[in-house]
Amino acid sequence: MSEKDRIPYSKRSDIQKIVSNWQKARGLYKRGDYSAAIVRAVTATELAANFVIREELQKKRKLEAKFVDDLLYWANGLPNKLRNLIIPISRGDDNHRLFASLTDKVRKVSGERNNIVHSGQFKKEQKARATISESKEIIEVLVKAYKPKFSLKDIE
Repeated sequence: MSEKDRIPYSKRSDIQKIVSNWQKARGLYKRGDYSAAIVRAVTATELAANFVIREELQKKRKLEAKFVDDLLYWANGLPNKLRNLIIPISRGDDNHRLFASLTDKVRKVSGERNNIVHSGQFKKEQKARATISESKEIIEVLVKAYKPKFSLKDIE
């Protein structure tokens, strides 16, 4: 796709945003910018949470996009989106246990991201590899619940 054919970021679907942030994370990791790679990978993870919430609330339950966007803004952050929206929304369906099982991993990757963006910490390669790998697992669990063939390239 040529530069002028690219879809503006604001017009991309959640899946397209996940993939572009993941590709950026991979590039940053390969260049040794481990802290920035973590931020991008966890951003892609939060976008996967947004995708799940939109699938459930807009597509399945037919709620208005503006209302769903307001909920996403209110939830503010990956752990809150999982705890306050995804887990309650999924009660009674096949994905509930799977989504609930992500709680500790979500808290962990979000904590690493927050240490970078709120405390200015720098991360080394080993921590980046572990955090990004966990982010990939979370993203694929969330997205595959709705798009079973979805997958991301490994970080290395």
